[in-house]
Formats: sequence, C-alpha cells, structure tokens
Amino acid sequence: MTTTDSYRIGLMFSSTGPYSSVASPMLNGALLAVSEVNAGAAIKLDPVMVNPGGDLTRYGPLSSQLLSSGIRQVVGCYTSSSRKEVIPVFEKHDGLLWYPSHYEGFESSENVVYTGAAPNQHILPLIDYLMSSHGDRAFCVGSNYIWAWENNRILREVVVARGGTVLAERYLPVGETDFAKTIEAILAARPSFVFSSLIGLSGYVFIRSLREACLARGINQPGVMPVASCNLNEPDLIDIGGAAMDGHISSSVYFSSLPTSESRTFVASYAAAYPDKPWASADAEASYIAVKLLAAALSEARSDEIGVVRRALGHQRLNAPQGEVLVDADTMHLYLTPRIGRSRADGSFDVIRQEPAAIRPDPYLVSFSATDAWGSPASRLRAVN
Repeated sequence: MTTTDSYRIGLMFSSTGPYSSVASPMLNGALLAVSEVNAGAAIKLDPVMVNPGGDLTRYGPLSSQLLSSGIRQVVGCYTSSSRKEVIPVFEKHDGLLWYPSHYEGFESSENVVYTGAAPNQHILPLIDYLMSSHGDRAFCVGSNYIWAWENNRILREVVVARGGTVLAERYLPVGETDFAKTIEAILAARPSFVFSSLIGLSGYVFIRSLREACLARGINQPGVMPVASCNLNEPDLIDIGGAAMDGHISSSVYFSSLPTSESRTFVASYAAAYPDKPWASADAEASYIAVKLLAAALSEARSDEIGVVRRALGHQRLNAPQGEVLVDADTMHLYLTPRIGRSRADGSFDVIRQEPAAIRPDPYLVSFSATDAWGSPASRLRAVN
C-alpha cells in the first residue's frame, strides 16, 4: 500500500484592492490547478491563502508568516514592486517564490521561478509589430513603478534605434483615474500608437476615457492610434466594458481564444469552476502553469526543499493551454510562445501574429539587438491566417 505525499503551499494574491481584477483570476488559475492535482494520485497540495489587498507593506509580513509556518513553496504576487518586496524574505527563509506574471526582466534569484513572460517574449514582439504595422511615433502611459519604467526604457531604446520617436512618457499612481491632461497631450501629439503599462483600475478608466475623447472629436482611435499593452487580457476587457473593448493590441503568450484542445479544456474548466467570472486569461494560465510545474517537481523530488525542487524542475515540460512549455534550467524562466492579439467587442482577442514555437527566455536581453529587423532570426513572429 502506497502513501500519497501531501505538501502545504502558499498562495499570495491581492484578491481585493486596486488590481484585484487581475489578481483574482491568478488565484483562480492556481486553485484550479490545485484541484486537478489533488484529483490525481501522485501528490496532494494543501493551499494556504493570504491576501495582501494590493498594499505593498503587507507582502513582506505575509510572506514571513507563510514561510515561518513551515511552508517552502509560495505561488503569488502580480506587480513587480510586490515581487521585489518579498524576494529578501524568501532568501532569508530559504523559500521558493513561483512568480506567475509577465515582467520587465533584468532580475535573477535562486529563490524565484518565473512562469510568466520575460521581456523578449512580450515587449520586443509588440514593438516589432507596432512599428511594422502602425508607425514609429510612440506615446507612453504607465503606472508609476518598475513595470512601466523598465518597459518604457526598452521601448524607447528600440524605437529610437530604428529611427522612431517616443513623443512622451507619463507616469501616474497605481489606482489613478484622472487622465484628462494626459489624454489632451495624446490628442495634441497624435502618436502612431499609445503604449500603456497602466495596471488595474487605472488602465480601464484610461482606455474608456481615451475612446470617449476620440469619439467626441470624430477620431477613429483604434484605427489611427491604437492602445497597445503587454498586460491587457480578457478580464480587463470585461472591466473596460461598453463600447471601448475593441481594437486594442495586446502582446501575450496566451489568449483564451486559442483553438487548441488544451486551451478549450482549460477555458471550460475555468468557466465551470468560476461561473460568476468565467474569463480565463494569460495571468490565470501562468498561475495554473506554476502550480502544475510545482506539483510535477514535488512529485519527482519527494520533498519540498527548494534545492531538490529546483533540480527536479530543471527538465520539466508541460502541455499547457498555450502549447508546450519547458523550463530553462539556467534562468528558472520558461520557454513560452509570444503572440499578438487584437481585442474584440465581445471581450475576446483575435490572434493576429505568433511565434511558430516556444522561444527561450532572455530576461537580461543578452542576445538582443535593438536594430533587429522584422523577420530576422531574432524576430520570427508570423501572421496568423
């Protein structure tokens, strides 16, 4: 008779607060994966959930609470500021943070596994697409923290190196909803595209307000200056609502409209588990992947000690909703498949370009050249028919 190993894991997501509309699907994706793992016979996961409420000062103490209780593996955090807040705590307690969000890169920690997209998997494909399809005049708007700062730095380097112009950068506090002056500046500048790294409520209000201002002036905003983002997904579109959901450009590794059997199963399972908010997203998928990979590593390692788990993780592959993903043992990031989507009025995305296969993560952009042209080996996105 065999005994099934059981492990306590932490889930740390801000299911309330200024970016709860993003973090709640992340928690849901993690819980869906937990339920699927527990339905099998290999191991059992006992999730312990904490909610920082979007308050940066609560992440460190809650991390200490989880790790001091004997938990070694925690899936959580959405913002880069929260991730950076807790890394010293994980290093102190020798815990492993599974970070399930796209991020700006330029970071490495033996105490973090990154299951979201690195910058070569989201911002670089987006810049390539925008400059080849919409023009070379960018206007940047972002929430005032590291995610926006670093993405705008990368965008500026690439756009300028390719002969384009960054007309302006505007940063506003997380949760800000007054965009009147920013929108007037955008309308005066008439950029080729607006690059938004606003998060949560700020992003929703900005997109609605820009669309309303353009309609009032007879401007076809999606046609002449679309909003482009690396953090816009299906739940965001629902929260934007009304007549402002369509025509936005998103760079992501997953859209729920993907016609694969794994994606259809994930979307259906997610909707059945959370019928009040049934919209699966890239963030939910990244959390789902994190738990599935964690479970696979725990099952092989027969221990939750982080060194053993890391070694077991280094050769894992997973048939995820987005396609096959595998772990890059050198960086503890994932091979992921970049895609470009255009939003629809029904709250979904049409995938308009994508890589033919998952690409290796390059969190420090060490193999990147700002002048790589569209279609070069460093930029292999293809149109989707």
